[in-house]
Formats: sequence, C-alpha cells, structure tokens
Amino acid sequence: MAKRVGILALQGDFTKHVQSVARLNHQPVLIRKPEELKQCDYLILPGGESTTFLHLIEQLDLRQPIIEFSREKPIMGTCAGLITLSKDVAGLPHPSLGLIDLHTVRNAYGRQIDSFVGDVRLSFDERRNIFEGIFIRAPRIKRIGQDVEQIGFHNDDVVLAHNQTILVASFHPELTDDTRIHRYFLDTMGK
Repeated sequence: MAKRVGILALQGDFTKHVQSVARLNHQPVLIRKPEELKQCDYLILPGGESTTFLHLIEQLDLRQPIIEFSREKPIMGTCAGLITLSKDVAGLPHPSLGLIDLHTVRNAYGRQIDSFVGDVRLSFDERRNIFEGIFIRAPRIKRIGQDVEQIGFHNDDVVLAHNQTILVASFHPELTDDTRIHRYFLDTMGK
C-alpha cells in the first residue's frame, strides 16, 4: 500500500527526495505548513542550509508539530536534516530539534569546494553493501547515544544512523538513482 511521505519543502533540494519516493511507488507530499503534516505517514527533512532551515521552521511554527510527529511516525534527515534532528550541534545559532541523540559538527568534511563522492558501507544490505555517498558540506557525527544504531560507514566515520523513529544520513542518498536508503526508511522504520 502506498504511503504518504511528507517532504519538508522550505529550501534545499527537496525535489530529489520527491523523485526517490515516487520511484518507490509512494506518494510524496510537499510540507510547508503544520497542518499538512497530519496527512502524512512519514516525513523527510532534506539537505540545504541548516541555520536557514531552523529559522524557517521557527518562523512557520513547525518546531512543535515536527516533534509531535516524531513521537509516532518516522522522520528521515539528510545532511542539514541530520543537523536539524540532532540533539547537540557544535556552532549552531538556532536550537536543533533534538530528536536523535547525536553530537554533530556542521561542515566537518570541508566547504563546498571540498565536496566528494565516497563509498558508504551499509550494515543492513549484505548483498550490495556499498552505497555511493555524495557528501556536500557534510556534517560529521562525533558522538552517538546509547539508543542510536549505526548502520552506514564512510571509512571509520558513522554516516548513517537511526533510533526508533529517526533515520539520519551525513550524505545525500537522494542525489543517486539508488533507492535503498529511502526503501529502508519506508519499509523498516517505525514498525
């Protein structure tokens, strides 16, 4: 059965997430207002610029609705979405949502010019465990809480992790044609 997947459409490349969700035969729903969340089974916070993202979340009164959504339904965050969802973020001028027990450092892999593509080793896919990770001004996960499972690695760094309802990636899975991470989110999270 098709799931309604909200994609926070405030800024960033949310259209690529729309395409990934549609390729998996689920219904993407663009979210810009709190009441639109009520129509969704899942939510994705895309990459973008984390301070702008958090400013817009505050300005549009989305903070509390997203927190309430997370209590019963899964949320995925990529790059700036990871920063937005993390409990502790170094150098962030606005408070994050604090929905996953991670200490995260913004732009830890370097500036835009330092963006790169690297192998991400997935622990949940034994057949094809390498995923092409696209890292753009990517955050680094520095500390992981006890209730967080590590499921993706670039070299020695954890770059994909989840708790009961939150899945986060340091990289941009939506920028590839490989839908395994979106499929993992939609098929296994929140069950």
